[in-house]
Amino acid sequence: MALEAQSEDSGAAPCCDKLYTCRLCHDNKEDHQLDRFKVKEVQCINCEKIQNAQQTCEECSTLFGEYYCNICHLFDKDKKQYHCENCGICRIGPKEDFFHCLKCNLCLAMNLQGKHKCIENVSRQNCPICLEDIHTSRVVAHVLPCGHLLHRTCYEEMLKEGYRCPLCMHSALDMSRYWRQLDDEVAQTPMPSEYQNMTVDILCNDCNGRSTVQFHILGMKCNICESYNTAQAGGCRISLDQQ
Repeated sequence: MALEAQSEDSGAAPCCDKLYTCRLCHDNKEDHQLDRFKVKEVQCINCEKIQNAQQTCEECSTLFGEYYCNICHLFDKDKKQYHCENCGICRIGPKEDFFHCLKCNLCLAMNLQGKHKCIENVSRQNCPICLEDIHTSRVVAHVLPCGHLLHRTCYEEMLKEGYRCPLCMHSALDMSRYWRQLDDEVAQTPMPSEYQNMTVDILCNDCNGRSTVQFHILGMKCNICESYNTAQAGGCRISLDQQ
């Protein structure tokens, strides 16, 4: 049973005893999902011999896949794959470019080691954009600064509409340059006189701090981390000492 691209074999699905060249083809056609780990037999497309799952046909020596995992029963072209015992599935490598974060329970790029925020078993959650599985997805996962995961493609689409994590509202990328541009816009856009002494309580989505700042229609800047990713946490009021 090939679990990704087309290969030179078909596998007998143990759940319905039908032959498919790909687990995804099976899942798209049937009303249930194939348990890849239970696949025991494959049929060679060239000689049609049914045999135990293995990389090469025992009858005609046809190579079923440049890469074969005898745990996942994955047959595929060579993409520097490796089987991660902690993830429980095969990942596209090379292996030396990745490490497995035990808390996040996911293989991540080496440049994120010690430099990402861990959330326990975060990869077992569905992508909050498309609501599809992240852990076994063939689409690369993108780690946000807050630690939440999105499919890379979903992340790129999200940036066309906004900049905040859909789960916690934390900024999904470094916004410091834009905040400084917003500083200039605020300075160049004075509020009408009736609003100049108005203050408001805000909650910062980036540092979770609370502060009281001057109200401005373009945005309210956090006094703690200087982010404009804030939300109003109370009503507006006029400062008594400036009335």
